[in-house]
Amino acid sequence: MIVTVAWWDLTGSEQTIDSLREYLRDDGVPPWTTVKGLRLKCWLSDRPGNRWGAVMIWESAEAPEPPLPPHRAARLIGYPPTERVRFEVEATVEGAYDRAALSGLGLVYDT
Repeated sequence: MIVTVAWWDLTGSEQTIDSLREYLRDDGVPPWTTVKGLRLKCWLSDRPGNRWGAVMIWESAEAPEPPLPPHRAARLIGYPPTERVRFEVEATVEGAYDRAALSGLGLVYDT
């Protein structure tokens, strides 16, 4: 398994956390539901640091199968991620939880 983390410092962009949240709410999430090899994608915001990003967990170290959805966030922000890192997963575990599915959770859906 591989984890990819991408962060944007939004200081140089006209986009804000709120405008990017609207993008996710309107059409940013659904294209990722059919990406082969993607186990989980979490979009993240850091309002105090004015940062926006995503964490993606991939089934294997091989490149994801094309086609990937367009990276519209990068186009909206106006530049590539400020930082993009890739990690090998050493171990995983799932704890005890009440909600079986992770899809559909987050501030985007709290309207």
